[in-house]
Amino acid sequence: MTIALGFFFFLTAALYAAVGFGGGSTYNALLILHGTDYRILPAIALVCNILVVAGGVVRFHLAGQLAFRRLVPFLVTSIPAAWLGGRLPVSETLFVNLLGAALLISCLYLAFERPQEALPETSAPRSAGLTPFMVGGGIGLLSGLVGVGGGIFLAPVLYFMKWGTPQQIAAASSLFILVNSVSGLTGQMMKLQDTDILHLAAPYWILFPLVIAGGQIGSWMASRKLQPQIVKRLTAILLLYVAARLLYDGLSRLLT
Repeated sequence: MTIALGFFFFLTAALYAAVGFGGGSTYNALLILHGTDYRILPAIALVCNILVVAGGVVRFHLAGQLAFRRLVPFLVTSIPAAWLGGRLPVSETLFVNLLGAALLISCLYLAFERPQEALPETSAPRSAGLTPFMVGGGIGLLSGLVGVGGGIFLAPVLYFMKWGTPQQIAAASSLFILVNSVSGLTGQMMKLQDTDILHLAAPYWILFPLVIAGGQIGSWMASRKLQPQIVKRLTAILLLYVAARLLYDGLSRLLT
């Protein structure tokens, strides 16, 4: 553990909380660059996710923005898929490349996403058939495998489907992150117990209060009408650098 790692975890939590996400992929990447054993990364990142987004879910619920029933089709498949992803063993090369790709997609979304028009309150969301179940299962599996919540992948799908207002989509993404992080963490903990390496994660407990503090500050920043586009661009710059480092490392592993 270093002071720099703790600072970047705090900063990541603040930036992601300000735009309604958890930051799991970035926590993983920071730990890889720190030299942490890749097998314990998803568990640490998922705990941080839970600590950052839990408060946001409560606030969205109290504000009446959480359309839980309409989110259920996504959750029905994502929750078991996240658990399965957490249980599956993956090689370090595959893990690094999957994480690098996830970071790159997140970076592109944050860099080029434009403010979306709200769905009129009197309009019904577009019917999507099996799409929610397929999307939920795919994102859930990735969430469990590499320790991400998946909200940053779900949000653009919901916008495309005209699923709800921007506030409702942010609320749905936060809840999606929370439940899939819990499910994926359960699978990861079972896997770590099976391989008897769970104790390796113990020294990283100090990161948890840091992300709680960062998440609270990020939520405060959002409530103070901070321009979300500015925060998203800053986060995208951080992600681009980290994604490039990981993908270069991952491709080097494949070629050697």
